[in-house]
Amino acid sequence: MTTTTTTVEQRMPNPAALLPGVGEAIGGLAAAARSGGLPEGLLELVHLRVSLINGCSSCVHAGTTGARAAGESEDRLATVGAWREAPWFTDAERAALELAEHVTRLADRGEAVPDGLWAEVTRHFDEPGIAALLLWIATSNLFNRLNAPVRQPAGGGWS
Repeated sequence: MTTTTTTVEQRMPNPAALLPGVGEAIGGLAAAARSGGLPEGLLELVHLRVSLINGCSSCVHAGTTGARAAGESEDRLATVGAWREAPWFTDAERAALELAEHVTRLADRGEAVPDGLWAEVTRHFDEPGIAALLLWIATSNLFNRLNAPVRQPAGGGWS
């Protein structure tokens, strides 16, 4: 079996690097979300799941790298895209991953976050934790929406 490598050219520098203060502002959002007391591994798994949905290679790479640094196993990394069928996720993680999917795909469903899912999320997280989770999901989507259009390469930063 032969492997062919295709190089995708980045279209332009990342928008967050071009305008003054943007990188710092996004960093502030990420820091605020991290201050909510959620485990780093959970945040990285959520970032990875959002990035897989959005097809952002830079963010998938960053999420995988960050999750490994947070101690996540290869089994969990390999199956986060199919978490429903994988045995390695807790009920709290499943609620967070499902919330991440719903918030990332707002227009794909009749209701952004159904009441049943919200109830499950509130079973596992307090309001500051939910705020941190929602902010993290939104920030992950922001990274994806900056990186994917300009074809930010995996390993190239800004994710």
